[in-house]
Amino acid sequence: MTVFILPAKQAGHRVGITATKKAIGNAVMRNRSKRLLRECFRLSKLQLDAIDAKYDWVLNARRGLLFAKLEGPLAEFRAIAARVQNSKELIPQSTQRDTEKDQDA
Repeated sequence: MTVFILPAKQAGHRVGITATKKAIGNAVMRNRSKRLLRECFRLSKLQLDAIDAKYDWVLNARRGLLFAKLEGPLAEFRAIAARVQNSKELIPQSTQRDTEKDQDA
């Protein structure tokens, strides 16, 4: 799974999931992989709430999810969330574009 995160403007974490036909396959397989990733996000709610800043998460599904049970992707997502929690310098709190918008307003 590939994860992209940006600082959120809202009060909580939000998730967006992509599962392309090219990477995953037909609609049934794409829907299964999206359900699996949404469940990983839901089950990691306590760990995500422990992160001080709130983020918008975009999860990109990969073909390996098709043959995985919940435990594998869940452990991978929790490891990513722990890495985000422990390394603040990797994630910008605001982007250059956000700063320019704030100055214009």
